[in-house]
Amino acid sequence: MLSDPATPRFGANYVPSAGWFYSWLDYDPAAVRRDFADLAGIGLDHVRVFPIWPWIQPNRAIIREAAIDDLLDTIDAAAEHGLTVSVDLIQGHLSSFDFLPSWALTWHKASLFEDATVREGLMAYCEKVAAAVATRPNVFAITLGNEVNNLWPDSTTTPGASTAWAQELLSTVKKAAPGVLALHSVFDDAWYRPDHPFSPVDVVDLGELSTVHSWVFNGVSRVDGPLGPATLTHADYLVELAAATSLDAERPVWLQEIGVPGPDIPVDLQAEFVRRTVEQVVHNPALWGITWWSSHDIDRKLLDFPDREYDLGLFTVDHQAKPAATALAEIIAEVRSGGVRPAEPTTLTAPYNLRTDLHRRAEIAPGSDFHLRWVAARAQSPVRIVLP
Repeated sequence: MLSDPATPRFGANYVPSAGWFYSWLDYDPAAVRRDFADLAGIGLDHVRVFPIWPWIQPNRAIIREAAIDDLLDTIDAAAEHGLTVSVDLIQGHLSSFDFLPSWALTWHKASLFEDATVREGLMAYCEKVAAAVATRPNVFAITLGNEVNNLWPDSTTTPGASTAWAQELLSTVKKAAPGVLALHSVFDDAWYRPDHPFSPVDVVDLGELSTVHSWVFNGVSRVDGPLGPATLTHADYLVELAAATSLDAERPVWLQEIGVPGPDIPVDLQAEFVRRTVEQVVHNPALWGITWWSSHDIDRKLLDFPDREYDLGLFTVDHQAKPAATALAEIIAEVRSGGVRPAEPTTLTAPYNLRTDLHRRAEIAPGSDFHLRWVAARAQSPVRIVLP
């Protein structure tokens, strides 16, 4: 189910325009179809969707069929608009909020990654939902969860425990949905933070392709501003790190999240950021596809989100295409008509073995000497990272 590497896929992380993810509590099939019409209209080919774990499995012994039916209708709605679907299972963490079932909290509190009882419940949930969504031919991937490493340190874990947790759940998903890609996804602390208990090796060894999430508020925008070369090439940098760390030279890398967060990217520069960032990364031969965060804004009637979360959508809550959507649609059309054109790369040797010397991860973080050397070289040509 991997696409032709010469034609990267383009999609959006689906944030419902009406009611954010709370809309799962009062599902509206017509509203979902209106949202998907927006996305198909700018040329996207896939969506990544996020059922909320505790609303499907409110008790360890209960997996709600009605909630799964709503998820299946969302997948069917995507098919009606020519969209394929990736399903994330463990939400988990979304837009600064954590959604965990009560049977893993309060006096039941236990680590999602280390507690055998919680893992037993999770396996039942993953197996049931994976088997259900695999009945739909437009489902191409199942990811364990959205940036599950955000659930640490509240849920304790160690590098060994987090790897074993992912291996076990990926095996469960693959057995339940053998024809669908099974994936593991983490945010970039796994790449840049020396003490982080989730490893880049898990990203590039576990699951059937690598996923990276490029957010310039991680420090890279402070290097040289909203349209500086470090900011505009961060997505390409993460793709290169993943490609270099993998033992499989042909393993694809999915840029699973990228967006235009304020104030790092001011509103008047967002269209240019979209165009220039995608132009930098789209010709990378390792790239599988680009999935924008997010499809729609969050209604400001909803309270307590970080301010940047409200305005990340390609569309407003009343379905107006924003400048980022227009820019993305234009470059999608250009890529599909002209293809990608990988240029002859140079190489740069990493300062350490990215697979083994995890205590040195700060040496490749945004603003590090290595990162700045890569950015300078990238201004002249694509730069492949190689391990020492």
